Amino acid sequence: MTEPELMDAALQGALVSKLLALADDELILGHRNSEWTGHAPILEEDIAFANIAQDEMGHAGVWLTLRCDLTGEVRDQLVFFRESADFRNVRLVEFPRRDWAFTILRQYLFDAYESTLLQRLKESSYRPLSEAAAKIQPEELYHYRHTHTWVQRLGLGTAESNRRMQSALDALWPLSAQLFQAEPGDSLLVDAGYFPALAEVRGSWLDVVSPVLRNVGLRLPDLNSSGSARLSRANHTKHLAMLLQEMQEVARADPQAEW
Repeated sequence: MTEPELMDAALQGALVSKLLALADDELILGHRNSEWTGHAPILEEDIAFANIAQDEMGHAGVWLTLRCDLTGEVRDQLVFFRESADFRNVRLVEFPRRDWAFTILRQYLFDAYESTLLQRLKESSYRPLSEAAAKIQPEELYHYRHTHTWVQRLGLGTAESNRRMQSALDALWPLSAQLFQAEPGDSLLVDAGYFPALAEVRGSWLDVVSPVLRNVGLRLPDLNSSGSARLSRANHTKHLAMLLQEMQEVARADPQAEW
């Protein structure tokens, strides 16, 4: 029997839900980053950030493939024909890109989270998950190094760049708490060795980002200073529906088309 066939229904349900959340975080963040194509502050960054956006969307595809292997769903249907209420991304990734400081800091906080998570997922007892994490991690390491450099550049740059970074941090820091909020079924995944406890991931994430942000002159807000940490992943802002309207427009114009 294959590994999925040995999995009980409750555990499989928790896993497919978690895979969708992982995919949606990457997909929506990748779309937001793609909005900088042609608008980044320098040409080299225009190319680099477009590549990062493409990577994130590719990683979303990896997680969706693992889900579809378990459910028999079709990836493109999941991407282009779900309504916003059916997406399971955190609010952090769905806000418009705003200025460069906001985009860089959001990507940095997410990169640090993902790098920490992937390191643990490589040890997952569910082999497809551990193999996917090992495949994705090298690209995420590049993302982290890239945004870490920009965090230093902007935080230690001018009074204006530091002010913009602090403003971005004040907005993004409480939103990041939702990344570490346990969802129904998470305890099954932890007990099975499929997924790490998010409290542990959060602790490691804080150990990474806190000294970096303080060293560039930023003040850390209270991580629990917003209700975002208590929101379900099914609860979204109006920005997600607007993003999906644009992202899904072509596919919905001709649902029977083959690409």
